[in-house]
Amino acid sequence: MKISGARTEPFAAIRKRALARAGAQVVAREVTAPDSAAFLGLSEADMTPKVVEALQTLMTEIEDLRSEVSVLKLRLNEAQGLADMDVLTPVLNRRAFLREMKRVAAFAQRYGSPASVVFFDLDNFKNVNDRFGHAAGDEALKAVAKRLLGNVRESDVVGRMGGDEFAVLLAQADKETALAKAQTLADAVRSTPVEFGEWSAPLHISYGVREIEAGADPEVALAEADAAMFVRKRKTAV
Repeated sequence: MKISGARTEPFAAIRKRALARAGAQVVAREVTAPDSAAFLGLSEADMTPKVVEALQTLMTEIEDLRSEVSVLKLRLNEAQGLADMDVLTPVLNRRAFLREMKRVAAFAQRYGSPASVVFFDLDNFKNVNDRFGHAAGDEALKAVAKRLLGNVRESDVVGRMGGDEFAVLLAQADKETALAKAQTLADAVRSTPVEFGEWSAPLHISYGVREIEAGADPEVALAEADAAMFVRKRKTAV
């Protein structure tokens, strides 16, 4: 993402131009004093009224640059935050979610703290798109994301893995705790049909749980949670 509004001129060029306007001769030497004159390598003889004026202009330029750097850092942080978000729902995308899984796995390895990942898949979601249209399907996905977010702790992480698949990273949760929480989250998703104008559609969801071992590969742990979801879905369908 390109961030506009930054100066392209090097600071050294700004300094050189300001001093040249004042007619000062700059002496290259080591900085030995905190004042601006010593910092720029100026002798007392150089400190004419024009040089003082140039220094004041220069310090104003420096303050402007500092302000611009602060703004750019803020814009960069905002851009990075946007890059982590799913394009449709208010949760993390797959890349950012896997990064958080890696962080939690490293924490578990260092401190022996349990954590688990729950993989969710909407059942027969294609029927929602076919019957009500893709706009309705998008609203259903947004509803699922909001219901998951509304029923987890601040320390937990929710992400959309793609299509109608979501995942929740549960900190400080072993497999037994995660299974109980997964059922609670599934119930929250199923609790209320999603409204589409005069129509409404119930949501059905399946889940699988995988406890994250110390130093586990995030992709492997997520795939195993997905596999557990598939096995659970097959058993439920029988």
